[in-house]
Amino acid sequence: MIFSGLASGSSVFLDANTLIYHFTGHPTFGPACTQLLERIENNDLVGLTSAHVVSEMAHRLMTIEASVLFNRTSQGIVAWLRRNPSEVQRLQRYRQAIDEMNAVPVQVLAVTGPLVSRAADFSRQFGLLSNDALIITIMLNHGLMNLASGDADFHRIPGITRYAPV
Repeated sequence: MIFSGLASGSSVFLDANTLIYHFTGHPTFGPACTQLLERIENNDLVGLTSAHVVSEMAHRLMTIEASVLFNRTSQGIVAWLRRNPSEVQRLQRYRQAIDEMNAVPVQVLAVTGPLVSRAADFSRQFGLLSNDALIITIMLNHGLMNLASGDADFHRIPGITRYAPV
């Protein structure tokens, strides 16, 4: 299923990659992600995400911007930024993206300790990495079934329908 297949009025949880593709203008996936956010802005869809997804998006946008700005490969960029905190202070795009997210009516759901514990169980049960397991846990906790994500690992989760950009 793809984003355009989401029925009007549906609720959809946004994974970090959907947001990253939008904010980076990814040549293949960016347009579909932007259209999805526009549908949320126009109240055609109800958009939700979580605090950890917004943080994951911001972190990834920081590393992408740093790679471009400082002409460095993405491999090792996090370690390089840790050694160069003054360069982190020069990064701006991730902060702009957070502000832009706040302008779109996407509800940001909280992450609590008990949800993190439950997510660890989903990691073991379905072989998901911790951030992905936390997405499933939050979705199930809020009765959500639709997920906007480029990550095919979510197909393994019964009761969750993953919608891809294209």
